[in-house]
Amino acid sequence: MEFGKQFKELRIARGLTQDTVAEKLGVTGQAISRWERGETLPDISLLPEISAYFGVTIDALFALSDDTRMERIQNMLWDERVFDPAVVENERRFLLEKGMREPDNPKPYALLADLENHLAKQCKARAELAAKEAIRRDPYGRPGFEELSSAMGGRASDWYCWSHHREIEFWKTHIAAYPDASRAYLWLIGCLIDDQRFDEARQYLKEMGKYETSFRNPLYEGNIEWFAGNREQAMKIWNGMCETYPDEWMTWLSMGDVYARMGEFGKAIELYEKALEIQKPPKMVDALESIAQVSERMGDPKRGIEALEREIVILKEQWDTASGETVDYVRREIERLKALS
Repeated sequence: MEFGKQFKELRIARGLTQDTVAEKLGVTGQAISRWERGETLPDISLLPEISAYFGVTIDALFALSDDTRMERIQNMLWDERVFDPAVVENERRFLLEKGMREPDNPKPYALLADLENHLAKQCKARAELAAKEAIRRDPYGRPGFEELSSAMGGRASDWYCWSHHREIEFWKTHIAAYPDASRAYLWLIGCLIDDQRFDEARQYLKEMGKYETSFRNPLYEGNIEWFAGNREQAMKIWNGMCETYPDEWMTWLSMGDVYARMGEFGKAIELYEKALEIQKPPKMVDALESIAQVSERMGDPKRGIEALEREIVILKEQWDTASGETVDYVRREIERLKALS
């Protein structure tokens, strides 16, 4: 493990001289030089002070393999709610450098996007709190209304502000270059449906059918017809999906969403339970999250709490996840529902 290399990178990244760091740590400049050349290591008692000075964990002071470091970043995204800015900058630089070194490897940039989205989520959470305070101070005025909608993923009042035009054009260009990238069609079709461009959505679904045949084909066909106002036709398509793909758990999860959208919450919960039942371990917890949301809408928070408690058990027993933000978020939701009940 190359402590000296990591130490030097951290020092240079912060624009510090060897003498400056030496004075702060109470050692000589010569000692710092020898650490960075890999000739010696600092006394173990200095490691907490060094990590605090650079704003990184002790582990981050020692060079790891790229795969191990990538895994550590992913775990950080799953397990931590708030990141240390110094750690973020260090890992961001690592991912960018790795991406440039490996031009055919998409993983560094995918992980970087995940990191940046996590930071954006933190900013949105703070924006939500600030907007709610603005609205509390002036319940009838304009300040905070649009900001709250933006922070919580809603839409502004002007059409051009919430249309998916730029994203649609990106996916169209991507599909033109990679016509067999079937998953890209799903993102494009979803955006077209949301913008009520139904004829285009039907055309791209037809093109997708050349490369993929799964429950997603009738699912999206039904979505198009439903939001286009053809509700009976959509239900016929979805019922056909259930007959053709009865062993696919996402078939029943999707049908649960359909009935939840119609306000038939009891039927929705029945279908979510079926989706969970037919899954093979380790099971995804989407169905339980959906049951919790629907239960809250029904005015039955206790049922939602029970679903979330089952989620914690699955995370622990099937995903070996008993701590960190993934579980903490569920616990916070349980406490919120307890307050409602």
